[in-house]
Formats: sequence, C-alpha cells, structure tokens
Amino acid sequence: MAEKFERHRQAWTSAEIQKLHLLATKGMSLKAISKAMTRSEESIQTRAKIDKLKISRMR
Repeated sequence: MAEKFERHRQAWTSAEIQKLHLLATKGMSLKAISKAMTRSEESIQTRAKIDKLKISRMR
C-alpha cells in the first residue's frame, strides 16, 4: 500500500519550492523527491507542472 502523508493539502512554502527546483535540476526521480520532501508524488507532479519543471523518469 502507498505511504500515508500527514501533510494533507498543505500549501507550498517558498523554501519547499526552492528545494523542489534544486532536486529537479539535479535529475532526481519523482519517487526520490517525494521521499526527500515528505510530499506525495501527485503533489510534486502538480507543483512541477505549475512551475514548468521537468522531473526525470527512472531508467
């Protein structure tokens, strides 16, 4: 079963957005970013789409 996140529907802080940009530019996968930021993969995908970021895929 998928992991449960306690931070349901929390707003993104500017620090989290900066961290997302940093991790995405480093080429981390969606799953790795999700674990590092303790946010769901769907939340990260949505925010990345808003910011026009490319999240690399697992190979």
